[in-house]
Amino acid sequence: MKNIEMDSIRAVISQDEVVSIIKDMVKIPSYPGIVNQETKVAEYIHSLFLKEGIDSELHHVVDGRCNIVAKLKGNGGGKSLLLTGHIDTVPPYDMEEDPFEIKIIDGKMIGRGVVDMKGPLACMISAIIAIKRANLQLKGDIIFAGVIDEEEKSEGTINFIERNMKVDGAIVGEPTSLNVCVAHRGLEWLEFYFKGKTVHGGKQKDGINAIVRASRFIQKCEEKLITKIEAETHPIIGCSSMNYGAIKGGTQPSTVAGECTLQIDRRWVPGKKYNDIMDEYQEIIEELKSEDPLFNCSFKVMDVSAMRKGYIHEALETDTNHPLVKIARNATMDIYKKESEITFFTAWTDGGLLSSYAGIPTVIFAPGDLETAHSAIEYLNIHEVLPATLIYASIALEFCN
Repeated sequence: MKNIEMDSIRAVISQDEVVSIIKDMVKIPSYPGIVNQETKVAEYIHSLFLKEGIDSELHHVVDGRCNIVAKLKGNGGGKSLLLTGHIDTVPPYDMEEDPFEIKIIDGKMIGRGVVDMKGPLACMISAIIAIKRANLQLKGDIIFAGVIDEEEKSEGTINFIERNMKVDGAIVGEPTSLNVCVAHRGLEWLEFYFKGKTVHGGKQKDGINAIVRASRFIQKCEEKLITKIEAETHPIIGCSSMNYGAIKGGTQPSTVAGECTLQIDRRWVPGKKYNDIMDEYQEIIEELKSEDPLFNCSFKVMDVSAMRKGYIHEALETDTNHPLVKIARNATMDIYKKESEITFFTAWTDGGLLSSYAGIPTVIFAPGDLETAHSAIEYLNIHEVLPATLIYASIALEFCN
């Protein structure tokens, strides 16, 4: 029966149609600074679903920016599947030619957002449309959510979560080369502010050098924290991590630096608690204060990445024995003849929110290579798009029934 259903899907969707949708989506810039940023992309996807008779809604989230949420309703008694991803992108940066006009070179579609993640989204959209065209009746619902703001504060997925839709499993379409990612680290960007006392460099003993205080903090982290972080391990991910990403202090060589800021990328494995991480840094600050009563340091989550109150960039972990994992791997083998690995995603995704705050078992799964995302040569192999579309459809047929 499954083979017959898949044959009916193959009959109603083509590579050319999926590629056309990808091209149309990439043509619409949706990076920060664009008025209403993602809304034109949302409206385009909305129109695709309405044309096919699929229920679809635009959900205003913030500042004129909208999510697109569609549902192919089942007959009842089955599990509901969420196919989701973000419709925002990063800016073009140093892409040399028109980043919003896809070029196809040696089988690679090149353009901003083509792999991260308008290409995978087009495959998800096409899978749902194909199931509808083939008149296949599912027991459970297929829900599509194209969400805003993942590259910054994830307001789109938070908005989706707070609408309390019933979802039994979710696939986030970040590029994984069609491997099934069941986990990723939690993440926060932290900014530490060191306050000193500015004086002329010729009278430095009368001042307090904030750069020196920052260096003491780094040294203490190396002594007290790094070994502990590296001991926090996960069987799939490996260990937690910390990176000193940027430091800025002082004004000129002849002046004792009165201020210094240090920015840290802190990532943690599933099971580690956010509050414990914050406490670890505060303990180091208190220890330095006990050694030097004039040591003055405060820290916070950086404004650029801070989510609304009550949410953080949580880690993701889904049981490797969850049915969605097996179904995705089997579908990839059946359609693409690829042995899909069970692995982890090296970056962060909205899957951490879906799993932690909505309790939805979530996997990261899509065509494309994450290494090209955000780069000057962002691309998606054209030969992956139809198989990925068919794989998403196959997953839905089995999971929702």
